[in-house]
Amino acid sequence: MRKALLLTILCLWAVTASAAEKIDFSGTWVFTPSKSKNVGMMAALQLTSTIKQTATMLTITNVAKMNGQEDTREVRYDLTGKPVPNIAAMGDKSETVTKWVGGKLVTTWTSEGAIAGTKVVRTETRSLSPDGKTMTVETVRGSNPSVVMVFEKKQ
Repeated sequence: MRKALLLTILCLWAVTASAAEKIDFSGTWVFTPSKSKNVGMMAALQLTSTIKQTATMLTITNVAKMNGQEDTREVRYDLTGKPVPNIAAMGDKSETVTKWVGGKLVTTWTSEGAIAGTKVVRTETRSLSPDGKTMTVETVRGSNPSVVMVFEKKQ
């Protein structure tokens, strides 16, 4: 009886701890190139991301301005792990699969490669600073150096 009770308490604690790890990224975020790494030409980019998050979906509306041109794009992430079709930043059709790993949101983007029958896979890891005022998005593709984009919370 005691073992069953202890096991039940441990299971409830694990579920509660897991739920506590799911961070809320909601808000308006402004890209800060000076705090970012390996962003190349994106250092000239003015990017504002507005994020809406529910228990099952995270939706990002990106408004990007560069060289006098403005572009708006929406990206959806299913927080239950179901695949979602999205359009990557360069216009490629992609499938995204998102999962929580600790207190971070990890998304795998899969697109068709330039050579017929090949796939391009990149991994995006989104995290928040302990004070919730800085969001970091680290993206890795193959053995390339990671691109680290830092955003400051506006609202």
